[in-house]
Amino acid sequence: MIKVKNIYKSFNQTNVLNNISANFEKAKTNLVIGQSGSGKTVFIKCMLGLINVDKGEIQFENNILDKMNSKERIKLRQEIGMVFQGSALFDSMNVIDNITFPMKMFTNKSNEEILSRANDVIKRVNLENSNYKMPNEISGGMKKRVAIARAIVMNPKYLFCDEPNSGLDPKTAIIIDNLIQEITKEYNITTIINTHDMNSVMEIGEKIIFLKNGQKEWEGNNTEIFKSENKSLNEFVYSSELFKKVKKIYNN
Repeated sequence: MIKVKNIYKSFNQTNVLNNISANFEKAKTNLVIGQSGSGKTVFIKCMLGLINVDKGEIQFENNILDKMNSKERIKLRQEIGMVFQGSALFDSMNVIDNITFPMKMFTNKSNEEILSRANDVIKRVNLENSNYKMPNEISGGMKKRVAIARAIVMNPKYLFCDEPNSGLDPKTAIIIDNLIQEITKEYNITTIINTHDMNSVMEIGEKIIFLKNGQKEWEGNNTEIFKSENKSLNEFVYSSELFKKVKKIYNN
């Protein structure tokens, strides 16, 4: 579990995060949603330790991030998997080399152990027979699956996903959503997803934090969101005719 307690962050006297508290639970897909400029990217970066908060605490289990020494921070980073918005694959490496990269960099495992683990996660994300393909030879959906495989190859306790459905067609996006949710439960991971994709909210939003202007406006799940009376949340969620229709279905 990750606990965020009353965190604040400002840049050049402009408040970006204001007194945000939240708990992100194991084996659940925890979503952070909000419009551009809502503070969700800074919020995620604070949790990753890329930006220091001005005030408040971020706890990984019972360990406070700001109080960790350099050794403890290095250990924590090795327990975090990251799926980047654009997949962030190395163009000069094939699929298997992209996936094994973290293990070669951060472990002392033998080549046999590394390849065995990589092949396990390749099978898990349904990428068999793609080991030696280059990133420019595979589809956008396959690139996302390579990115997910790389993120989980070291058995992380925590998985962060930044707009994992960006650039994908709706059918492929649902496949990626379901894959992330399945892996979250199978590996008992604390998964946090930064997204503005309302399809993801409907499909896998087991815990949802809605930010607006650097403040937490609402939290709940993908059933409760359609019954919310929060004006700001409703304006965000029902900006399309599709979700206006969904609200009518949920409220009937």
